[in-house]
Amino acid sequence: MYTQPYRHRGRRSLFIRHFAGGSSGDCELEVANLFNPVYDAERFGLRLVASPRHADILLITGPITRRLREALRFTFEAMPDPRRIVLVGDDAIGRGIFKDSPDVAGLPREMEPYVVARVPGDPPSPQAILDALLQMPAR
Repeated sequence: MYTQPYRHRGRRSLFIRHFAGGSSGDCELEVANLFNPVYDAERFGLRLVASPRHADILLITGPITRRLREALRFTFEAMPDPRRIVLVGDDAIGRGIFKDSPDVAGLPREMEPYVVARVPGDPPSPQAILDALLQMPAR
């Protein structure tokens, strides 16, 4: 559990659009655990949103498959500026065990400059994801 108190200091809520890039589902479970009563990410102002038009951060889990690459581009282009990306898990960061698969394309090169955090692990703990998200400045 997050032990240090977090002071808002005028911080706005941070809206997160979660994009599952074709993984086995383990990282998605850890992202879902962020919002359970143990980690309670909403008390820090973190919220999942359904539309990328309302998102401050694009949270990507899993390797990006060729079929999902275009959907990822559309999602990214729909986000307002400043666009930021957080990669969660070894599969999203370096394609993990799927790196030799012909169906895995990875993150498009034009999105690389927008990556502000990488959370390693297979899967990373909800605490590690929470720590990375709390380092993000609000707009």
